[in-house]
Amino acid sequence: MTPPITVLIVDNEPGFADLVGEMLEREHETIVAKPAMDAREALAILEERSIDCIVSDYEMPEMTGLELLERVREDDPELPFILFTGRGSEAVASEAIAAGVTQYLQKESGEQQYALLANQITNAVSQYRTETELRESERRYERTLTTLHETTRKLMRANTKTEIYRSAVDTAGEILEVSIAAAYAFEPTNGVLEHAASTRDVVESERQAEHGDGYIWDVFSEGESVYYEDVSQDTAVDKTVCRSELIVPLGTHGVLVAGTEAVDGIDETMTELLHILAANTEAALDRAEREQLLRENDRTLTRQNEELTRLNHTNEIVREINHGIAQASTRSEIETRVCERLADTERYRFAWIASADTDPPEPTSWAGVDGAFIDHVRENGERAPELQLITDTLEAERIQVIQNVLEADGWEQRRKEALTYGYQTILAVPVLDDERRYGVLLVHVAGVDSIGNRERDVLGELGETIGHAIRSVERTRAMLTDSRLEVELAVHDSRLLLNRLAKHVGGPVTVEGVIERDDEVVVFVTVPADTACVTVDQSASIETPTIVSEGEDKTLFELTVTSSPFVELLRTYDVQLRTATAQNGTATFVLEVPQQVEARSLVEAFTERYPETELAARRETSSTRSTRPLDTHLEERLTERQFEALQMAHYSGFFEWPRESTGEELADVLDVAAPTYHYHLRAAERKLVTLAFDRDAD
Repeated sequence: MTPPITVLIVDNEPGFADLVGEMLEREHETIVAKPAMDAREALAILEERSIDCIVSDYEMPEMTGLELLERVREDDPELPFILFTGRGSEAVASEAIAAGVTQYLQKESGEQQYALLANQITNAVSQYRTETELRESERRYERTLTTLHETTRKLMRANTKTEIYRSAVDTAGEILEVSIAAAYAFEPTNGVLEHAASTRDVVESERQAEHGDGYIWDVFSEGESVYYEDVSQDTAVDKTVCRSELIVPLGTHGVLVAGTEAVDGIDETMTELLHILAANTEAALDRAEREQLLRENDRTLTRQNEELTRLNHTNEIVREINHGIAQASTRSEIETRVCERLADTERYRFAWIASADTDPPEPTSWAGVDGAFIDHVRENGERAPELQLITDTLEAERIQVIQNVLEADGWEQRRKEALTYGYQTILAVPVLDDERRYGVLLVHVAGVDSIGNRERDVLGELGETIGHAIRSVERTRAMLTDSRLEVELAVHDSRLLLNRLAKHVGGPVTVEGVIERDDEVVVFVTVPADTACVTVDQSASIETPTIVSEGEDKTLFELTVTSSPFVELLRTYDVQLRTATAQNGTATFVLEVPQQVEARSLVEAFTERYPETELAARRETSSTRSTRPLDTHLEERLTERQFEALQMAHYSGFFEWPRESTGEELADVLDVAAPTYHYHLRAAERKLVTLAFDRDAD
């Protein structure tokens, strides 16, 4: 529908302006006439309302038509102005044209002149409106380009992708004047397009687009922009706010969407502008991604450099500690040097060691902190959070870390101490070697989560080094003092071979000795004299039972068995078996435990393998001994066959009187000729006697 044309008719002749207006409205239905008696009234009307065309007489009092034109042109140089006058001459026409009138028409008689005037008015207004719209379009385009340039600069200054998406959406809504503009960002972890920003709130169903889910995903996966003139015609779309949509991909980052409520509501100019905006947005996202990677790399390098500096410092400390403990002669000296060196550095606030020899573990050495802190830990007893940390470390046999004492569960009571002594991170390092857990080294560090993986590994190795050093000094001390511990264990477990054997023979079973030979274990046992060999052979663990000697009251058997958990425990803890008997479902063992072995660990190991184990007695023994014990000399001088022959004779009662076994019987057991056995036995006896009586034998 053509919009109405408002025409201001100016003529000082009474009634003539009304007449002209009436005639023009008859000639053209879109013309709406507004009369004015003179130029001043006309100017007043122009200030009050919008006029599309002015039709003015030439000769008027106070101000002529051309003078009125001059005043009008000051505000609107292009407004259609038709000079409709009764004074016709070439001079007036020339003056009117020179003044810039749109048309010049002389008044005549008859109605035809009004048809001509109406035609001139409609043509002039149509041209004026077209030119005005064109100029407005050009100005709007210039403003749009300016906005795009400003947006581009803003996009390139944005620090985050969120800011970029927000800026792009706001600009699209401003320059395109669409119903909605939205941006969706690709989330590579879940492989979906997530809503990033929009000019209005979106419903939950529109916040995400998954693989194969609608237009947005299709455009993103194809990488080509698509314009949908009428989305509602797609039967797969249940409900849509927009009728037409333009979707432009942003490379690998996501998509930019613009939609209108009208069908085919996006023209070529809007399409071009959105593509320009999308290209600028994609470039900004690329730049932001690169800068983010650079920042992350910088942070990673900075963190690695800091960690490397700390690691070098820690390695230097550990080297000094290793040198110090290598010169220490006691466990206490080792622990003291470790704590003092760790505390004597800016890296660590203080350090202390809790021994596993007591139950519960207690602090034995500390440095860098006063005794009040240690006393407070002791006074708390089982309520101390450090005790649980120590227990967890010993059980796991690996480093445990409390990242922030001020926020960790169960450490609320240490808040005051942490603030007073300036620590937040606690590192618990197990002090152990291959056979024993000696305790836990606790290192207190300033800052939160300030221990890196490499530093943890270095300190973990330090814990093992301390453990080996303690074991070494205790072994040395044990060699000089021969301080040993006897432990008596009562094992009621029916799985134990000795208990099973006692059940089969129906009487007591006594172990006389154990010999480890190649991959086999030979056990000498005595059983009641009336026990048949087939009874002893009932156990699947016994490969070959052999009678060594038979007496009136008991029979000596040699049992070749596969390796058992019991023997493995003896070997692992370097424990000597003194006596072993089994009767009525209970086996009683007396074990000699070296000083460097923790008795509690040994008992726990037995209980783990045989749950029905209890500690019956614990006895400490000590005596002086030479630095070169007899067994060491024997191992050095006797061959393997000689040592085996001597052990066999001892365990089988060969040296008893009367003899409980003969050389021939023992030769049969070892599957060798009797002269060969006697040869090895005589050689072993000769070397043993030489060690006992010859002072120069060493």
